[in-house]
Amino acid sequence: MDGPLVIQRPMRWDNPFSEDMTEEDVERILKIPPFSEMNEKDFPPSASLRDIIRNDTRIQRYKSGDIVVRKGDYGNSAFMIMTGALRVVISPDLPSEMLGRQTATRRGFYDSLKQLWQNAVMPEVRAYTGGTANIPMGQRGAGDSAHVFLQDVPGIIDKHNTVKLEEGTFFGEIAALGRTPRGASLFAEDDCELIEIRWQGLRDIRRRDDAFRNHIDKLYRERSLGGHLRALPMFKNLSEEDLKKVADATVFETHGEYEWHTSFKKFAELSPQERLRREPVIASEGDYVDGLILIRSSFCRVSRKINHGNPTAAYLGKGETFGFGELVHNWKNDDQVPYQFTLRGLGNVDILRVPTPIMEEIVLPTLSESEFPPPLTVLDDSIQTIKDITSNQDIDPGLLEFLVENRTINGSATMLIDTNRCVRCDDCTRACAATHNNNPRFVRHGRTYSNIMVANACMHCTDPVCMIGCPTGAIHRSSLEGQVVVNDATCIGCATCANSCPYNNIRMVEVRDANGRFIRDENNAPIVKSTKCDLCVDQMGGPSCERACPHNALRRADMSNLKPIAEWLNNS
Repeated sequence: MDGPLVIQRPMRWDNPFSEDMTEEDVERILKIPPFSEMNEKDFPPSASLRDIIRNDTRIQRYKSGDIVVRKGDYGNSAFMIMTGALRVVISPDLPSEMLGRQTATRRGFYDSLKQLWQNAVMPEVRAYTGGTANIPMGQRGAGDSAHVFLQDVPGIIDKHNTVKLEEGTFFGEIAALGRTPRGASLFAEDDCELIEIRWQGLRDIRRRDDAFRNHIDKLYRERSLGGHLRALPMFKNLSEEDLKKVADATVFETHGEYEWHTSFKKFAELSPQERLRREPVIASEGDYVDGLILIRSSFCRVSRKINHGNPTAAYLGKGETFGFGELVHNWKNDDQVPYQFTLRGLGNVDILRVPTPIMEEIVLPTLSESEFPPPLTVLDDSIQTIKDITSNQDIDPGLLEFLVENRTINGSATMLIDTNRCVRCDDCTRACAATHNNNPRFVRHGRTYSNIMVANACMHCTDPVCMIGCPTGAIHRSSLEGQVVVNDATCIGCATCANSCPYNNIRMVEVRDANGRFIRDENNAPIVKSTKCDLCVDQMGGPSCERACPHNALRRADMSNLKPIAEWLNNS
């Protein structure tokens, strides 16, 4: 009998960042600081510095006016200027239309009514006027090389407060490592070359080179950490000097898989026990309370071991904290308690850990009694059900577990349908079609727990991984309430967003002209566009699907606030 087939284990470098990197490019980058100052002996043979440069970087070339990054975009790479210069826009921000985004405006009453009889008969009709002469931007290139460019660079520099960035400047590292929105828009002042490094390479170099890691951490402490801490009420009374002491002592940590969305569908097929085992433990119940944990990005599961299981008591998102109650209890009382719950990462989580001595010396003495949490209930092994200790008393623990397991907690406008109340009248889909050119933007099916279904409709995620990698910035957050929308004019049909969405809530469609004919390009290939729920961003009164439901069976829910959901569920 033949033995097993032996193959080389797949590696991430089976898919290099760019197929066009040459040995000459690698040598060129290795001669440029800070890469030339790194000791190649600090890197293991399996992930040498040379291999990281070859597989995790690429050289990007931009022409004058090309937009490199847009404020508000989500990215997974950082940049360093090799040649040329960029401009970072300080104020005022560039208008949406310059960035290749749609301008979000609400329809008036008459326009909302008029669309009912002006909708095209065929779905997915687009009106092309054949030019962009009145739009202060253009588009060149295709696929990953597509760039939106500004048509009047000198005029923009005159009208906007910008800062020039020259050769050797490193930027974008904070958004790349933390999957946070870009903090500013940058465009090429003249023709330039940039080294773009994806987050995997950035992580590996940061891990192996102390000087590089210290430089990246210093940039974060200078540019962002103070703002993150100041946003929390417990730090608002600190002086600048004390805030700096807290920031200097704060430890950065990353847990879990950065690209969780690419494996989520397979992950969801595992047993609950296996899924829980794969979630990285950040803090365990029974451990010494070594600090306050601040969730900087993504989500965490809060659970406690009961009998033979680890049921979910709550989940935490960006900006929320873990361990505050225990910290305060230990500071006020002689009896010291450990963490009462276990904190696990869901997907990829960035946290900040403020050490206990710093909290006790600097932060806690500045708080008033009203700013402290309620007295801590010290838990023991007598707890038999999670309902005895969860703060979400009105939410069925099984439903809470379901929402966490399926990452529905990511949604700021998740479509929930109570199938007991729903009479299948189709008013929701007809209303959606009426407001979106005869094409409903959601599919009324999805994962179900008991009588609650999470429909396949864009959830307008808190962590919108669909926005990562869009070459033209066509998918973006609206300037109104932050809805995730697609600018049809700059969508090039690359399907990056649809492939990234872990919930299958984005579709690619072939578009038609006003006569119902499919639109094709010069090579006779169909023009494809991305389509998804836009939460009726331009409509009066909000989502038409929710407004049209005659039985209160459909709710667009912000999963960061479970109280309204509980009230809706209990309002039979």
